[in-house]
Amino acid sequence: MMRIITGGLEIFSGLLLVALMLVTGIDVVGRYLFDAPLPGAFETTELLLGALVFAALPLVSRAGSHVEVDLLATVLPERIGTYLLWLASVVAAGVLLVFAWRLLELGLQQAEAGTRSISLHIPFAPFAIFGAITCLVAAVFGFARVARR
Repeated sequence: MMRIITGGLEIFSGLLLVALMLVTGIDVVGRYLFDAPLPGAFETTELLLGALVFAALPLVSRAGSHVEVDLLATVLPERIGTYLLWLASVVAAGVLLVFAWRLLELGLQQAEAGTRSISLHIPFAPFAIFGAITCLVAAVFGFARVARR
């Protein structure tokens, strides 16, 4: 199941990157060659970039590629260093669960209020709910890494 989710997120992240490049490229060409920038390009870029960050978060968690400061882990005995890295992974997964909860609450509030972007009127709720789901998946992946250690 983890491989299927990972594969889907990798493909989706790639598609988001391509969309970001297209929006930016079209906006730049339109702006400088035709004096006609792409309407809503800034807003679209913001939303796509946010979605990309959340789509990649579980991939980083699964690979164990979060930034870790292991100054103490290298100075202390190996057993204590391993315990500290394990503890850091558990704390990170716990924080991701809190993020998931708060993003879900935000998404539900935005859905109820009908919150939309200013120029393109894109609803914000799906982005917040997507962020909540990916934070939850990242936390599960983090806990799975801890369980394997």
